[in-house]
Amino acid sequence: MISRVLTALACITALLTTNALAHAPGDAPHQAFAMNDLKLESGEAIRDFSMSYVTHGTLNADKSNAILMVTAIGGNHHRLDYLIGPGRALDPAKFFVICTDAIGNGLSTSPSNSKTQPRMKFPKFNIRDMVNSSQRLVAEKFGIKKLASVVGASMGGMQALQFGVSHPDATASLVAIIPLARTPAWTTAVLEMLRQGIMSDPRWMGGNYAADAPPEQGMRLWAGWLSGVITRTPGFQEYLYPNSQDAVAYLKGVEDAGWKRMDAVDWIYQSWAYDAHNVATTAGFDGDYRRALKAIKARTLILAGTGDLLNPEYEAMEAARYIADVRYLPINSQRALGHVSGAGISAPENELQNREIGAFLGLAR
Repeated sequence: MISRVLTALACITALLTTNALAHAPGDAPHQAFAMNDLKLESGEAIRDFSMSYVTHGTLNADKSNAILMVTAIGGNHHRLDYLIGPGRALDPAKFFVICTDAIGNGLSTSPSNSKTQPRMKFPKFNIRDMVNSSQRLVAEKFGIKKLASVVGASMGGMQALQFGVSHPDATASLVAIIPLARTPAWTTAVLEMLRQGIMSDPRWMGGNYAADAPPEQGMRLWAGWLSGVITRTPGFQEYLYPNSQDAVAYLKGVEDAGWKRMDAVDWIYQSWAYDAHNVATTAGFDGDYRRALKAIKARTLILAGTGDLLNPEYEAMEAARYIADVRYLPINSQRALGHVSGAGISAPENELQNREIGAFLGLAR
């Protein structure tokens, strides 16, 4: 029992910090790339757009060893730290890893930090806008014509697959962890209820709340539901908390530690982008989902979370059916963890991903 409780506490701590790791003194320095106005697919533009990113490793002479890391909803450039480092899949001794911050995460230009389009004046953006901004960074800042890979988890996995559709000749491979190629009604329903929880807080004030008076109660519900419930499976929770009442204290801890990790309006905007995603609506495919996925030329590795309640695994399996050169792999099948399979919270899952992704990328070199 004691070991089980300790495991639970370790998982809680890891989960709460996965998407919001503080920047330590020894970490790669933050950098920013100004793109002037970023034109969006809608025809609107984000004014004075700047993309935040960090890099690991050294770009080689022919610029063939670059990997683009794209991040999850609410996540930042630390999102895949469990894959980055000596001996890991994204080894800086082999690769030049560009870790980006997606539009709306509070580091790149976002509703919460835009001076010209603050809060609800910010234009809506989509997953393809995120992908196109990352591609501009790669091409314009670094002069890279073809990436070794695009790697991402959750919304990052969605961006990775979209990158392969939107820019089929710009990367040799894709690694999509717990992804969606289109957002199903179930996921939209989950996100909508999370949004309603935030917007029902009297402090929400139509999204125009003061920075020092955020919608705390709404964000507490958001943190508890998203990080404490939806991203896990019933079986995993039962394993961690055989006494069901212990889950109440656990959720209180999730809320206390997690509600401040992202500005509410930023998450609302990113969730709208998540909702609207479908590779089939990429220009030139006329809503044809299969044809869009068949257009991916890159070697592709899809790793799905068994029992995922946020990004259902059947969607990842369906996407894999139409990609020409693809390998599909469940991250865990013995004990279904769900979406947190790709969150970096547990050693077995992390070891599997590092081993499989490392071997996959090694084949491309």
